[in-house]
Amino acid sequence: MGLNGALLAIDAGNSKTDVAILAPDGTVLGGARGGGFQPPVVGVGTAVDAVAEIAGRAWEAAGGAGKPVAFAQVAACLANADLPVEEAGLKAALEARGWGGAVHVWNDTFAILRAGVDEPRGVAVVCGAGINCVGMLPDGRTARFPAIGKISGDWGGGGGMADEALWFAARAEDGRGGPTALARTLPEHFGLPTMYALIEALHLGSIPPERKHELTPVLFRTSAEGDPVARSLVDRLADEVVAFASVALGRLGLLAEEAPVVLGGSVLAARHPRLDARIAELLAAKAPKARTVVVTAPPVLGAGLLALDAAGAPPEAAARLREHYA
Repeated sequence: MGLNGALLAIDAGNSKTDVAILAPDGTVLGGARGGGFQPPVVGVGTAVDAVAEIAGRAWEAAGGAGKPVAFAQVAACLANADLPVEEAGLKAALEARGWGGAVHVWNDTFAILRAGVDEPRGVAVVCGAGINCVGMLPDGRTARFPAIGKISGDWGGGGGMADEALWFAARAEDGRGGPTALARTLPEHFGLPTMYALIEALHLGSIPPERKHELTPVLFRTSAEGDPVARSLVDRLADEVVAFASVALGRLGLLAEEAPVVLGGSVLAARHPRLDARIAELLAAKAPKARTVVVTAPPVLGAGLLALDAAGAPPEAAARLREHYA
C-alpha cells in the first residue's frame, strides 16, 4: 500500500507523544512514540521539532524513505493548545514542516472525546494531572474552556487533588484544621512518620515535586475507608466533572438530548465507585438523557478518527482503525 495521500495522526500529551500513519481506509501503516509535548517549557519550535522526529520514525516504520511528505490530512491533538491563539501558532509551526495537505490542530482533549464516540458529537471531561472539558458537533461547532488552572476557574485533576489533600492533612496535624486520616496516610505512602516530615521532604526536594501525583490514589483509598475529608474531596471532583459536562452540553444544545459524556484520563478511568456514583447521580439531574462512556483506548485513536473525518472517510474506515487499537 503506497504512502501517497496517507494521513498523519498525532496525539502529543504532556508525558508522551504517539504518531500514526494511516491509509485512507483506516489501515495503520506505521507508528512511533516519543516524549511529552511541552511548548511552554522548551518553546514551540523545539517542541514541534520533537514531534517531527517522532513522525519521521513513524514514516520509516510505514516504509517511507526520506522526510515525511504528501499527507492528505494532518490531525494533531496537542497538549498545551489551550487557547485559540496557541492553536494558531502551533498550526503555523506544523504547516512549516511541509508535510502537505490540510493541517488541523486541536487540544489533546478532543482526541479522547473522538476516541469515545461513534461520530464527532458529544462532550468529554478528562481528569489526569489536570482537568479539562471539550465538546463537538458534526457541523464543526465546539465547546471548550481555557483549562489553564486556577486563574481560569479550574479545580481538580490528580495534581490539584493531591495539593488539596496535602493542605487538609497539614492543617490537621498542626491543629489549624479538623482531623483527617490523610495526615497519616499521605506521609505513610512515602515511608515517613508525619506530615511535617513530608512537607520538609517536598520543600527540600528529597521527594521530587512530580511525585505528588502518587498521592491521588492514596486520597481515593482514604476516602473508601470512610474519612470524611477525603470523601468530601472526591465528591467535589464529581461536582466539577458534572459542572463542566453540563455547561458544555448546554452550549452545544445537547442538554435535553441523548448525548455521550466521555470520561477519560487516569483519575476517571480508574473507576472509583464513589466518584462514579456521584457523577451518575448529578448528571442524571442536569442532563437526564446523557450517557457516560469511560474511554481507556489510546488517544492517538481519536486523532486518527479526526484525520479520517477530515478526509471524508466512510464508516468502515473508522471501524478498521478502532479494531487496530482494540
